[in-house]
Amino acid sequence: MACTAGLHAETALVSLSESATAGPKIDSGDTAWVLISAALVMLMLPGLAFFYGGLVRKKNVLSILMQCMMILCLVTIVWVLVGYSLAFGPDVRGVIGDGSWLALAGVGAAPSPTYATTIPQYVFVMFQAMFAVITPALIIGAFAERIRFGPFCIFMVLWSVLVYCPVAHWLWGKGGMLGTMGGAGALDFAGGTVVHVNAGMASLAAAIFLGKRKCFPDTLSPPHNLPFAALGAGLLWFGWFGFNAGSALQANGLAGSAFLATHVAAATAGLAWSILDWLKFGKPTLLGMITGAVAGLASVTQGAGYVTPGGAMVIGLLGGVVCWYAVNVLKARAGYDDSLDAFGVHGVGGIWGCLATGIWATTAVNSQGANGLAYGNPLQLWIQAKAALITMAYSFFVTLALFFFVNAILRLRVSDHDERVGLDLTQHREAGYTVID
Repeated sequence: MACTAGLHAETALVSLSESATAGPKIDSGDTAWVLISAALVMLMLPGLAFFYGGLVRKKNVLSILMQCMMILCLVTIVWVLVGYSLAFGPDVRGVIGDGSWLALAGVGAAPSPTYATTIPQYVFVMFQAMFAVITPALIIGAFAERIRFGPFCIFMVLWSVLVYCPVAHWLWGKGGMLGTMGGAGALDFAGGTVVHVNAGMASLAAAIFLGKRKCFPDTLSPPHNLPFAALGAGLLWFGWFGFNAGSALQANGLAGSAFLATHVAAATAGLAWSILDWLKFGKPTLLGMITGAVAGLASVTQGAGYVTPGGAMVIGLLGGVVCWYAVNVLKARAGYDDSLDAFGVHGVGGIWGCLATGIWATTAVNSQGANGLAYGNPLQLWIQAKAALITMAYSFFVTLALFFFVNAILRLRVSDHDERVGLDLTQHREAGYTVID
């Protein structure tokens, strides 16, 4: 009996020792969900290609598709070689990762004790790679129909390393300066600041630097294929569930809450935009409906995992209104040619979403977050405003510097002749449509 008791005691001590030294363990359900979410976010790339491609003239549709696909390939390689290490590697003074994970050195299939404790770190790498891919792709909407392909590729590589990676580290990296700024830090659940504010301000810089299209604003052609654009918007909406709900990194109630908030905001913003078009122009339009839905998605991305469905509805409603104003009023008054409204939708929507999260975030939804102004914490709104301003300034001015640098080496803008003929033929020797007599 004493021998048996001693054996039980020894077994218990061994079990306690193993549990104390064991690291994070992989959860198959969480892993499956994040794998699916990564695939959903990747689907947003062809969605964006169809959305943007349907909105340009038919002589430029293939150039949009080619730019999106090239970004998928280029940025994936950049992410594996240097991007992940700079964005999520061990912190250097809150500014950037230290580069110790270059080419994923030291990163493997075991969970990460820092970022994703229930899924393989490789899965986290893949999930975040899709965010790194979709962000620069959004900028295409600002310079559509007027950029040379070779300089475009160089710019995208530089922008991914010098703009996207630092901003991602500031908000999501362990020790990043915006994520540790007061209280719970700046809240950005799924990339409203890292992705949309960042890409939106880069889009504004692109529109200003490259100048207007030759036809702008007097003889602009309507979208050449609205069904393409509607298909793209649907794919974006579908993929956004992986974008936002997947950012919970677990198959749990928080993912479900983010899923619902995402859908509610998109639906509310699409409805709001349609009503505004109806009141202003006499008829609602499909283009307005799908643009409004995307604006709602961009607006709720920061707060998807922090706000209630009611908060998401208000964010979507006001997101639709402010983005509608930016596209239909502000752009005309300011005179910049943001071809496909990348700044007006993603930039303005992201800025609004950053502030809105500081108002409607609540720890009742996510205990790891913070309460916002509506729940008795005005400081969080101030923190969100500072994060938005820092990201806006950094992205805008560094993007401008990169445009000047690349343009000094290789001219960025196509010639007048190439712009008239179209980028499909002049940049890629292909045509989107073949006419058979």
